Formats: sequence, C-alpha cells, structure tokens
Amino acid sequence: MTRLPSIALVAAALWVVSSCSIGSERPVKRPNILFIFIDDLGWMDLACQGNKLVETPNIDRLAKQGMRFTDAYAAAPVCSPTRAAVLTGLAPARLGITNHLPDQKRFTPKNAKLGPAECIDHLGLEYVTIAERLKTVGYRTAFMGKWHICGDWSGKDGGKGDARYHPEHQGFDINIGGNARGGPSTFFDPYNIYALPDRKKGEYLPYRLADEAIAFLEQSKRDGKPFYLNLSHYTVHWPMEAPDELLKKYKTRTGPGLNDTRYGAMIEAMDKAVGRVLTRLDELGLADNTLVVFTSDNGGYSGVADNRPLRKGKGFLYEGGTRVPLIVRWPGVTSPATMSAEPVISMDFFPTFLTAVGLRPDPASPLDGCDLTPILRGSGDLGREAIYFHYPNYAFHGKNRLGGAIRAGRHKLILHYGDDSTELYDLSADISETRDLSAVLPAKTAELKGKLKAWLRDTGAKMPRRLGAAK
Repeated sequence: MTRLPSIALVAAALWVVSSCSIGSERPVKRPNILFIFIDDLGWMDLACQGNKLVETPNIDRLAKQGMRFTDAYAAAPVCSPTRAAVLTGLAPARLGITNHLPDQKRFTPKNAKLGPAECIDHLGLEYVTIAERLKTVGYRTAFMGKWHICGDWSGKDGGKGDARYHPEHQGFDINIGGNARGGPSTFFDPYNIYALPDRKKGEYLPYRLADEAIAFLEQSKRDGKPFYLNLSHYTVHWPMEAPDELLKKYKTRTGPGLNDTRYGAMIEAMDKAVGRVLTRLDELGLADNTLVVFTSDNGGYSGVADNRPLRKGKGFLYEGGTRVPLIVRWPGVTSPATMSAEPVISMDFFPTFLTAVGLRPDPASPLDGCDLTPILRGSGDLGREAIYFHYPNYAFHGKNRLGGAIRAGRHKLILHYGDDSTELYDLSADISETRDLSAVLPAKTAELKGKLKAWLRDTGAKMPRRLGAAK
C-alpha cells in the first residue's frame, strides 16, 4: 500500500482510529472466504428485500442462514471505485479512482461549467490488496469475473487493457475473466472476454463462472488449504440477456419491482448460478468453515431496475445509487435469520476479513473501513460516526451533479460541488429523499457539511475543476 509522508500518515491513522475499532477479535480456526459480487444489482432486486416479481430462492435461503444488512452501501454509485475499495479497504477518494473506467469525456455536458475531477484509470501495484494479505497466511486465492480496474479497453483483445494491473499481479493465484471490460458484449459463449477461453457455444456466462468457481472449491478441498474466492459476476449488467426459459417465464411480469422483464430473468439466472456454488460448498463439507458475503457494486441501473422506494439509481448519490443488498453468513459468528440496520460500506470488508483470519491491519497503512465482527457477532457497534462518498465525475451523459455525501445516523447530506449547495434528509422518516431539510435544520446541515469537507481534505480527494465560460 502507498507509504504516506509522516505527518499525513499520523493524521490518516488518527482518523481511522477515531472512526472505528479494527481487528479486535481472533478466531480459533481460519475460515475460507467466498465473496460474491454482483454487478449493478439494486437494493430492491431480491425477493428477500421485498421484490414480489423476482424469484431468488437461493439468496433468500442464504439470508435466512446469516445476517442481512438493511443499510449497506457501495463505496461509490458506479462500479470501478467500489471494486478498488473492496480490494484495498481504502475510499475511492483516497485512491483517486472515482468513476467507472475509463472516465469518459463524452459524459461531460456540452455547456458544463464544472469539469470532472482527474480519475486514475487503474489500481496501482503499490496498494496491498486483501488477496495479498491472505496469501501471507497460506490462502489459495482466485478472482473470477469482472475486474474493470486495469486501464482503458480499446475494444480489442477481449478487454485485456493494461495487463500489469490484472488480478494475477494483485495477489490472486488464478484469474478467470478479469480484465478491463466493464461488461460483456454478450452473456452467451463466445463471450470475447480476455482470460475466459470459449468453451461451449451458447453457454450462459453466469453458469460458466459457477462451474469455474466449483472447480476451484473442489481443488481447494483436495489441497486442504483455506481459500479466498472473489466471484465477481458480470451479471446483472447490460446487455439484458438470459436463458430462453427464464425470458418466457418473466415475459408477463410487469409492475412495481421491474422496469424490464428481461432484467427479472437475469436476476433469477444469477440466483441459480449462486445457488449452484453454495450447494457444492455444502456437498464438499466446506460450508461450516466458510465466510460467505453477497453484495453489489452499486445501485440498480434505472433503465431496467425499479429502485423504489429509493430515489434515482446507478450514477447518483441518492440512495438508489449507493444503497445495496448485503448478506453475510459466517457459521459460528452470525446467528441465522438476523438483520442489522448499521450503516456499513464496501471498505469494511477488508478489515473484517483480516479479523476473520487472525491478521491485524498494517499500522503504516491505515484503512478507511471498520471491522464488522462486533455487528456480525451481535456483541457491539462500530463506534463510527459517519460514512462518506465522493463522486466528482459525470455518468450517463452528465445527468448527475458532481458532489459528495455523508451518512451520519439517521441523517444524510449531499453536497453539490458546482454551487456548494446542500440537501439534507432524515432517512429514518424519508427513505425516498423527498423532503430536503437543509433549510429547516441549518445547524445539522452545517455540522455535516463541515465533516464532509474535512473528510475530503483528509483523503486528498481530487476535486472537479472550473471550466469558466460555457463551451
């Protein structure tokens, strides 16, 4: 991980220490870790989350076996920053990876007076990933699926991008399908995905990745070593494609919960793929010593997902863009069928996994996340005052406003960088963010705005630039 100058290091360390406790408990036996990461899955896109139009029995069962978080957040409203945050435990603002990669100039509105912030297009090798830490204590590591943090994709070589920043150079023994692509051209073989050789024409990508994951589990069982598998599905990202039998099943499922019936078919297909992996984990006798995490990289894409009651969707700092499903099953730690309303965020997985395997954070490399073990055990809270967001780039042809956000308890403040204006919401009473309280609660608005700006300074966040006169 990047070595900071001494003064900055002390300040960053104090920030983290004051925010939450990390690595407070050590288990007797090191668990396997299965991290299931879905692309663009919205908060309301599972039956266990309340969606009545989709069928997700396998993920619903996982929720009954573990803990479901109601207030879980992706580190950013788009994919690449969140992916980098999971791997490093660092906020996108600190990493300088603040948009889906590459940041595209075509998304800047023609008459914009505020230009996007500079955005780094890869995760540098100077950062220590969770896979690298786990390898130090004997873990087999594998990455499968969407990587999207290794530079630009020119449209050639199946999305190869800059191979220097591929998963195999970031602590993973195995890389299957990880490259610079943000999404597949098609979900049916031949996929044209670098590091994922074609196998059987017409084969569905989520099912193929399930097969690869199962093969890894079987080999790990034979080797007798603990494993860390980052199963990072390309689904349910565009294009909207699913097996024919599911497309037919969902053809007439319209109404609240789905904006596109094809999307419902993709969700159930994803559930089937996840279910196959979880079933094999049981059959191999590995489930009782495996920590399973299921979550998403950002909110649902509003073109196909119905994110209500949340406002907006992917690409926006409103709840629909950042609040995501999160389920954690850790036998012997999480109690079955439990729920938590604790606000948590993507950077929290890194210190949680360290604690799970008996490692401590590197004191010279402070983290932005909290160890979730006290919440998972039901034995305490995080002692964290707030979680923060920084999205200084444009998405979807400039429909979003560049800004940051802070969630502190029941309140959430959004700061718009263009005019320094704010919006304040009480999420406990207004989850849909319909009533701006910034004028009604000026003291709370000033307090949260000050904390957000202090956090932006602490992380060295790259800010948008003034463009002057309209273009």
